[in-house]
Amino acid sequence: MNANFKQAILPPATIGIVGGGQLGQMMALSAKAMGYHVGVLDPLPQAPAAQVADFQVTAAYEDQTALIELAKRSDVLTYEFENVDEAALQAAQQYAQLPQGTALLHITGNRLNEKQFLHDHGIPVTPFAPANDQQSLNFAINRVGTPAILKTIAGGYDGHGQVDINQSQPTDDALALLKHDCILEARQEFHAEVSIMVTRSATGVVTTFPLVENRHQHHILHTTIAPANVGPAVHAAARKIAVSIAEALELRGVLGIEFFVLPDDTLLVNELAPRPHNSGHYTIEACNISQFEAHIRSICGLPIPPITQIKPAVMRNLLGADLTVAREQLVDHPEWHFHDYGKADIKPQRKMGHVTVLADDIDDALNSLATLKGEQ
Repeated sequence: MNANFKQAILPPATIGIVGGGQLGQMMALSAKAMGYHVGVLDPLPQAPAAQVADFQVTAAYEDQTALIELAKRSDVLTYEFENVDEAALQAAQQYAQLPQGTALLHITGNRLNEKQFLHDHGIPVTPFAPANDQQSLNFAINRVGTPAILKTIAGGYDGHGQVDINQSQPTDDALALLKHDCILEARQEFHAEVSIMVTRSATGVVTTFPLVENRHQHHILHTTIAPANVGPAVHAAARKIAVSIAEALELRGVLGIEFFVLPDDTLLVNELAPRPHNSGHYTIEACNISQFEAHIRSICGLPIPPITQIKPAVMRNLLGADLTVAREQLVDHPEWHFHDYGKADIKPQRKMGHVTVLADDIDDALNSLATLKGEQ
């Protein structure tokens, strides 16, 4: 599905990152530590990734001229989010290698494509159906049932672009969402949300990180506990699914896989992220290599070692004013690994940074972070 190459891209080659947010920043930091040069494309001057990169192309993501400029100045391209213009990336491939390819974006950047891909490969997902007008929504409700969630097939994240449907008659909010193409998904009763990071080398070796538990507030990831407090069978099932997906995609780079754990401990795949994932930030301190180093190794054709977790860990997102609270408390918490993304404006529910705590006991790590009483 993507371009593979036989020869590794070695430092001091240049890696071009499409997207300048915190994921790009942490990719860039890993790449720089390994001796690579880094360029970033982002419309925001001094975006978080640009602050630690060698150069920035300041332009919109869909600006094909700008993307080709980044490609001409790079040896390999990668991206930090799903909604990248596929045509622009395809045009840029004549100037720089794109190991992840564009098929991965075509699948994961569209919820309907993603669910269909998983279903076609025998991966368990919730019942789903397309909806783009009232007639198709009524058909989808009859097929999927209620309660269900209507989601835009592209562009939504952290709870944006979705509406709950609890009855057979769609609400005005649901009908309003149909100005976009949508997917209706059956809502599941689950007892945990978990995720796993997986990567695959240029030679086809698949490597997984530990399965972690995720706790959300207002549809935004709040806390990640690593490893997840679920049974060994759940850990094994998640690894097996992750390997199947990575092989089906001919994956390069890191892929985040989110699951629901149902009451009987079976797993349903909820979403895929074709890049490092928020719930994998703990790997920076808690694993022998981070998800970001694994991503760089994969796209550059370097081998990836088996992943080991050094200690149990808890990662807490800093949303909005949480960042200010955490800064003020840093003097009292030497155990905190504090990350400030350097975003210009503090906004409610915006991911401004994160804190990771390693401890022999998960409860000790959770208690250490309990003093963060910012955004709830």
